[in-house]
Amino acid sequence: MSPFWIALQFLTTVPTPKINSYRDQQMGRSVLYYPLVGLLIGLILWASAHIITQASADMTYGELLSAALVLTVWVALTGALHIDGLADCADAWMGGLGDKDKTFAILKDPTSGPIAVTTICLALLLKWLCLSVLLASSHAIYLVWVPLLSRGGILVFFLSLPYVRDQGIAATMARILPRKTAIGLCGLLGASLLVLNTLGVVLLIALSLLFLFFRRHLLKRLGGFTGDTLGAWVECSELLLLLCVVFTVV
Repeated sequence: MSPFWIALQFLTTVPTPKINSYRDQQMGRSVLYYPLVGLLIGLILWASAHIITQASADMTYGELLSAALVLTVWVALTGALHIDGLADCADAWMGGLGDKDKTFAILKDPTSGPIAVTTICLALLLKWLCLSVLLASSHAIYLVWVPLLSRGGILVFFLSLPYVRDQGIAATMARILPRKTAIGLCGLLGASLLVLNTLGVVLLIALSLLFLFFRRHLLKRLGGFTGDTLGAWVECSELLLLLCVVFTVV
């Protein structure tokens, strides 16, 4: 179970058994458990949404408060890890001015500029509004799919893009990842969308287009992906999935 605990430890703030050291093999296999961690996050969000909406059912504008609380749970579960990646990428892409070295330098800068702050505010605002619509229309069940699919997309990055650095944890993950198993998991995730009928097709097309957009710009600017760009992917794909659900189902 070590690869699963490593994945859970990397992607969430959920308490895990203490792991003092990692073997390369465990690090590589941990990526395979990212979709499972996403599923766990989705189930927690769904359960939280159910409990919170029941408690605020009689309140005026209760769905807005409920959505804010569910979003707080969402951010707390991930420790704002992916939001940090989105902020760094927003600053780097705008401030890098198309220059690779300048982009890398800004990605390494721990501070956030106005572009990063604006991007975070807009992303959280849109998530909050989507959540309020889903909760008001009793469609919170779709929250299970959003983190699952976004983290499943990370597997696609590892399979189809190079990691830009030769050293580091992600470099080890990319080198050791069991590729055949990862490809099978991606196929399984895609096939699972069939249970959602039309919505499943919409989500698959939307995610594919977003990935192609990310892939094109990452290869052009950086020559591959970094940890920050994976965080940006998670936030952007989660928001896109929420918007697709709202406009397709509600």
